[in-house]
Amino acid sequence: MLQVEVGRDSLNGPKSQTFSRRKEAKAGARRWPLPRRRIAIVSTERGQQLELELDQLAERIAEMDRVIHQTAGEYEGCRRMLAIPGIGPVTATAIVAAIGSGQAFGKGRDFAAWIGLVPGEHSTGGKQRLLGISKRGNPYLRKLFVQGARAVLQKRSRQTSGLSCWLERLVARKHGNVAVIALANKLARMAWAVLAKDQPYRPPVLASAQAI
Repeated sequence: MLQVEVGRDSLNGPKSQTFSRRKEAKAGARRWPLPRRRIAIVSTERGQQLELELDQLAERIAEMDRVIHQTAGEYEGCRRMLAIPGIGPVTATAIVAAIGSGQAFGKGRDFAAWIGLVPGEHSTGGKQRLLGISKRGNPYLRKLFVQGARAVLQKRSRQTSGLSCWLERLVARKHGNVAVIALANKLARMAWAVLAKDQPYRPPVLASAQAI
């Protein structure tokens, strides 16, 4: 009897054993079906929850935008700065929140240096060399001014004739990133002058646009 059983196992071989395992697996799958419907329901509920959270976040962002625009319209200094290219309600309100009337700075260069938009200087052998800007200062305002400068450079042909001429000369002489920082520096000085001196923004004219 033992010899017969062993012979049958050897005749069946690995293919028969594999078939048997597959058969058992299918039988187990029928006994324990996967909860696909439950998974679909949970996925749908989670997706609906995420969609609701995104809608609520969008509403909060829209509300904060309305508050920022309203605040910028109520403050005279912000309204004057909004006339400067590259400065919107977010940047204008951020400047006022950071420096108030700007009287703490003696000149526009001091304000630009405080933000971190003035390059360092190195003098040797009677020659002066400008270095890159530092990471010190106010990083949030620096980021806003740099973003505004990039936007102005991308649409420089749409600016006033004096500013457009100044920008074209700047781009022709400076590397792209250097030109962005130079314009951001100029925008910061303009913003300080408009805010601290209670003066309206005056676009550069062609006669003064020659120097960079």
